[in-house]
Amino acid sequence: MPLIDRITLPFDTALRAERVRLIETLEKLSDEDFTSGTTLCAGWSPRDVLGHLIGVDYLLGSYLPYGLRVTAANQGQVARVRRMPRHRLMEWARHWAASPSPTSRLGGLVVLGDLAIHHQDIVRGLGLHREVPDEMATAIFREGLQLSLWTNRRVVRHRLVPTDGHRPFALPAARDGDVHGTREALGMWLAGRDSVAGELRFA
Repeated sequence: MPLIDRITLPFDTALRAERVRLIETLEKLSDEDFTSGTTLCAGWSPRDVLGHLIGVDYLLGSYLPYGLRVTAANQGQVARVRRMPRHRLMEWARHWAASPSPTSRLGGLVVLGDLAIHHQDIVRGLGLHREVPDEMATAIFREGLQLSLWTNRRVVRHRLVPTDGHRPFALPAARDGDVHGTREALGMWLAGRDSVAGELRFA
């Protein structure tokens, strides 16, 4: 048994639990919603989002062949699973949930946030609702902060004020006022999901 399989890493339990919750969400969808339903990831159905998330576990095969072309790598993951029947893809997903790859476990801080955001992409995109566990709300907020720093720079311009128990966050350059909202809504907005802006209060 590889050494890493005998070590419990900080986000192991949370990562497996959120993957199981994602599978439970997907199993409730009709075939039409699973294959063609709307998500907050433009052009991706719930099936496509799942394909991307599974692909993250296969770092060497999914990303290294594409070099720095991350978007192309993500699309390659999606294209691969579009050819699979739903039942086979879900079998693969159950294995993925129970046995995260060593690279995903080592990168648990980032992988967990990405997973939680994409779960919300599916839930929100289909007009569904779920109670977001406290740990996942924090993971979404944390991931949003990181993504925004490299993409839309909202985290640079605004002071973020969670209304559900987390301390405010601001960088020294923040000049555009406070944004109030739940950790989940703030994190999704920071990650570029503009459809959640109506849930936020801009001061």
